Amino acid sequence: MAPTAVDVPSGLPAAVSTPAPGDPRLSRLSLNQKTVDRWGVREVVHGCLRAGIPAVGLWREPVAAFGTARTARLVRDAGLRVSSYCRAGFLTGHDSTAALDDNRRAIDEAAEIGAACLVMVLGGLPEGSRDLAGARARAAEALALLVPHAQERGVRLALEPLHPMFCADRAVLSTLGQALDLAERFPVETVGVVLDAYHIWWDPQVDAQIRRAGPRIALFQACDWVLPLPADALLGRGMVGDGHIDVRALREQADAAGYAGDIEVEVFNADVWAADGDAVVATLLRRHVQHVV
Repeated sequence: MAPTAVDVPSGLPAAVSTPAPGDPRLSRLSLNQKTVDRWGVREVVHGCLRAGIPAVGLWREPVAAFGTARTARLVRDAGLRVSSYCRAGFLTGHDSTAALDDNRRAIDEAAEIGAACLVMVLGGLPEGSRDLAGARARAAEALALLVPHAQERGVRLALEPLHPMFCADRAVLSTLGQALDLAERFPVETVGVVLDAYHIWWDPQVDAQIRRAGPRIALFQACDWVLPLPADALLGRGMVGDGHIDVRALREQADAAGYAGDIEVEVFNADVWAADGDAVVATLLRRHVQHVV
């Protein structure tokens, strides 16, 4: 008899068997590279192939280390979709020249690897600043300067609102409604929004805002809110099913609003990162069929 599978990072016996490659329930699943943080581009692509995951979300730093052209070729040869490219943004500084240049490079990279969207985290307050309205205005102005380049390259920019606890240092967009207010200034095919369960689940307006988002939904990201939060709150995400978010309900609302794209698992968690990558992937496969689809 085969040993019982164990979930990561809980160490508890798995509640369901691990779906095999080709299982139709995995048809929309994507593995965000950050969930297996120790894996480079080659490892994450091969890990997806072993598990039967048809899509991958890639990050700029490991892509740069591996080479953008090599990444594009490897992903294409593997037959994987690129559900997202993370990340660009950080446009709230008083001098946006360097940030705009970097964002244009990110757009070019996203186009080269064939990413469905380029995730944009717009940035927090400059050091010492209390001018939240000013930071939001600068981010909007900078975004408007990037849209023509994104249109030219055929890249969709996906604005990601982050939980309010990250407003000061990472994202002056704190709600899906705020992200839509900004996205709606631009063509829907060029600027959309990210529905990240970790960041939007708490919002009392989230149901109405998902309905409002409709075709603006560029990406759905799955993870969970676990307690207690670690000292570094950025690493407070859990594997789906370990926390307090009804991920399936959010996914169903996104589908009802017309979203038919990938469901990308993105987990920032030190215990998950320290675990064996294939064990992490096996856990997220099981949790996907238990709690998402």
